[in-house]
Amino acid sequence: MSKKILILVEGQTEEGFINRVLAPYFHTKEIFITPTIIKTKKEIRGPDHKGGVNSYHQVKRDLRPLFNDTSVDIVTTMIDYYALPGDFPGYDQIPHGSCYDRIEYLENKFGADVNQKTFLPYLQLHEFEALVFASETKLSTAFIDEPSKLAQVAAINNTFASPEEINEDPKTAPSRRLKNIFPNYQKTFHSQLILSKVNIEELRNKCPHFNSWITKLES
Repeated sequence: MSKKILILVEGQTEEGFINRVLAPYFHTKEIFITPTIIKTKKEIRGPDHKGGVNSYHQVKRDLRPLFNDTSVDIVTTMIDYYALPGDFPGYDQIPHGSCYDRIEYLENKFGADVNQKTFLPYLQLHEFEALVFASETKLSTAFIDEPSKLAQVAAINNTFASPEEINEDPKTAPSRRLKNIFPNYQKTFHSQLILSKVNIEELRNKCPHFNSWITKLES
């Protein structure tokens, strides 16, 4: 029996990842997924501005119409934990503990506030670029002649138990680290090029929180 999933995503990068990587993977399992980019600004005339998360109100507003589709089995999200707006449910009471404890707490608060039985909240630890770090063996696809720089990526990965744990400090966020190593790194272009070559199982093996999300969507 097939399943229909709608995913509210932060921007074009996440949309591209879902369309090019996740959708084909899930299609083989009779699961059909469609991403929707968050609208950052609604316009009276002309198209809305899309991409980025400025407030929780904005997220909840864009989730609402997804629940109107009665044929949907799951509505979920793909939003970065890094730079999450401070008005998210539970944000001012995040517990101490591991990043996995904190993310689970916020997702539970998020789910309780939305209060829809088809809703599965997901926040990406710590940024989308954790998946790029998890694709270390495919970085040469985008950066062919820079072996010494590829070694720097490996060194960062070796510092953490998982790419998801590369922390959220503005100076050491995954996206900033990649930009420091590869000054020409462009998130939308390079991440899609790299992740289009990766095996989903490799991402799942290296990123436990991401794997947990995929497992829930499958089941």
